[in-house]
Amino acid sequence: MRRRNFLCLMGTTAGALASARARAASASRRAPRDEGWRTFEVTTRVDVLKPAGNTVVWLPLPLADDTPWQRSLGNLWNADGGRAGQTLDPVYRTSIVWAEFPDGTKPVLTSTSRVATRDFSVDLTKPGTAQPESAAALAPYLRPSAFLPTDGAVKLTSAKIAQGLGSDLDKARAIYQWVVENTHRDPKTRGCGTGDVRSMLEGGVLGGKCADLNALFVALARAEGIPARDVYGLRVAPSALGAKSLGREGGDVTRAQHCRAEFYLPTHGWVPVDPADVRKVVLEEDGGKALDDPMVAAVRARLFGSWEMNWVAYNYAHDLVLPGAKRGPVPFFMYPQAETADGRLDSLDAEAFAYSISARELS
Repeated sequence: MRRRNFLCLMGTTAGALASARARAASASRRAPRDEGWRTFEVTTRVDVLKPAGNTVVWLPLPLADDTPWQRSLGNLWNADGGRAGQTLDPVYRTSIVWAEFPDGTKPVLTSTSRVATRDFSVDLTKPGTAQPESAAALAPYLRPSAFLPTDGAVKLTSAKIAQGLGSDLDKARAIYQWVVENTHRDPKTRGCGTGDVRSMLEGGVLGGKCADLNALFVALARAEGIPARDVYGLRVAPSALGAKSLGREGGDVTRAQHCRAEFYLPTHGWVPVDPADVRKVVLEEDGGKALDDPMVAAVRARLFGSWEMNWVAYNYAHDLVLPGAKRGPVPFFMYPQAETADGRLDSLDAEAFAYSISARELS
């Protein structure tokens, strides 16, 4: 895969900012012109409203490696009164902007990313011709994490679902259908959920949002020895599939975070899925729909093997250690994060940690 050309703003002077903007404009002119590609600009601003002592802020950036469905066109950022930089997590290649602000400053961090996306599907009815990935590259996507165990109730459940099935494709399809049929989207779930799969299965409450339901798919697949991963990101445009719930109008996308999932086949590579969005359509479209509704059936079929790319992917990370953090790892990295001398802030608490995210389509 191609390494991305990161555009970094390390200072806060007007000259540095102008230079970075010029490089970003140059990057936008290099945007792919292939059929089907769309270009989006995403801007995030974080204000730490109750700083205490030294304050550190972290923001997720788009995927650090190009895929068949997403390419980075560059990033820039600004941290008035502080110092900032970009780092890459060595395990998941998670791209992170961090900023550190000394005591007495008003912590404000902004970042702007340009990214190109295009709809993607994998034809699972034909023999695949993918180049197999190495065991080392796949290893992180077979390991259990704090919230995604592969033993106990998870293994018992996956074994029941996959009983009598031979191929990884058949097992993954059965797990997808099981998640669609046995879970529900809970509108009262805070944010996108926690992804605590063990609690869901042991407690018998299979409800939540995307970070819960798609994590369930991932954990069950891993328990069957199938590499699988959550993909954390952000909706940036309306859906063309006829379901309002599957998209977001441009402009303010502050609360448009969405987690998807993939599983791996040596013959076909990474295969996109999204059982959580099937349950979203069931809950939200036209006041609620049945699983056998034609719209639900169409979405259910499409979201096993394809993605509509009105969405920007950030990373695949679980149990991520944020650079310079004094607290423990975060279960996943889809929201801005911050720490002060008083501890880690709740990224969903608007009284202490305000942020806004905007998106616009450029082409």
